[in-house]
Amino acid sequence: MREGLLDQLRQIVGEAGILSAREVEERSAATGRPGALRAQALVRPRATAEVSAVLRACHAARQPVVVHGGLTGLVRGTDAGAHEIIVSLERMDRIEEIDRVSRTATVQAGVKLQALQEAVAEKGLMFPLDLGARGSATIGGNIATNAGGNRVVRYGMMREMVLGVEAVLADGTVLSALNRLIKNNSGYDLKHLFIGSEGTLGIVTRAVLRLRELPRGHHVALAGVDRFDGVIRLLQEMDQGLGGQLSAFEVMWREHYDLVTHPPAASASPLAGPHAYYVLLESHGADAPPDAMLAGLEAASAAGAVADAVIARSQAERSALWAIRDDVGQLRRFAPILAFDVSLPIAAMEEYASGVRSRFAARWPGAHCSVFGHLADGNLHFVFAPGSGDAATRSAVEEIVYAPLAAVGGAISAEHGIGLEKKAWLPISRTAEEIALMRKLKSVLDPLGILNPGKVVDPLSAA
Repeated sequence: MREGLLDQLRQIVGEAGILSAREVEERSAATGRPGALRAQALVRPRATAEVSAVLRACHAARQPVVVHGGLTGLVRGTDAGAHEIIVSLERMDRIEEIDRVSRTATVQAGVKLQALQEAVAEKGLMFPLDLGARGSATIGGNIATNAGGNRVVRYGMMREMVLGVEAVLADGTVLSALNRLIKNNSGYDLKHLFIGSEGTLGIVTRAVLRLRELPRGHHVALAGVDRFDGVIRLLQEMDQGLGGQLSAFEVMWREHYDLVTHPPAASASPLAGPHAYYVLLESHGADAPPDAMLAGLEAASAAGAVADAVIARSQAERSALWAIRDDVGQLRRFAPILAFDVSLPIAAMEEYASGVRSRFAARWPGAHCSVFGHLADGNLHFVFAPGSGDAATRSAVEEIVYAPLAAVGGAISAEHGIGLEKKAWLPISRTAEEIALMRKLKSVLDPLGILNPGKVVDPLSAA
């Protein structure tokens, strides 16, 4: 670090805004990934002006900076080395405004997703984004990774929920584009440069988010299905029968479902079984009994698609069904685990998933493999426990998971981003021309390459 830079940063954010290298290592150990964070210091600004001053000082010193939100990412996008400085937005956690009439919320980037959900619900509104890490994930991190989660089939990705952003560029320039309008075609929509860019083009500090009316009707069901074509038929029946109210369609392969519904897991299966697939369905809509959901399940059953099903009759029962899907913590029993997040056409899923599972079983007989995901939007999650997490094992599993995606037009990352972990595989999902343009954008907005260096793509100067 350039002599005196740490003193400059301390003057900007105050003594309480700086954590030492030792404190950073302690934080790294608390994340369960000791050694992932080894920065010279962690800086915690309280406002956009402080973020700007910090980046201006780091830019002048050519000091690499790694950006932190809630540390819930899974692709090593927040890893930091001993030569880097971390900028965490954890102290920028204020919900500035909830506009009931315009149905918008203006928030700082460090606001927790769950805190926002609860705050807007008190005003009869909903922020639709939802994911298992809602209690830790931050809005800034959700924007930086273009988070998806459970309700993409109805409400879209994070990108569809962001009206405007305020971001600080690598040199400290503040770009305030806090648009509040749903329709605004006044030139380039610059917020999209930062949504999904994983902090490599700028640091999002504030955002204007689109809210929805809190649905009066909320229905959840769980179905057991014995064939994959039955899963597809069920999706068709429910999407048509619910008239656009289908908000989640989560599928769990039997191995994963068994894991989360047998001791020591807290949940028990409400269905007789076994079945090859288990589908969790949710609808948001009018205040009415779950007749439409029941009708859809009956139609799918009559067509031979559904073998068994249960509909929740209370909030407690709805929560219990979602608890089954959300209990991914059971996978820690098999540590070390290797987790993957891919996207592909639904029509190709059965063959792809079967091929991945069979190739993994052939290489590591008897090892655990879980498959589950937000199937309606094309997103599947694979979690493997090959017995080792070393580089050679990870590379072999990556080949099994990623290589077949090229033939079906799949994506190596559905919702978690690229970070460091998936960078080498980016050409599977993006053309050479796309990657070249990404590198040009990186070079224009961060010419010194100080923002999240090494993540996603390298600037042209690194060629």
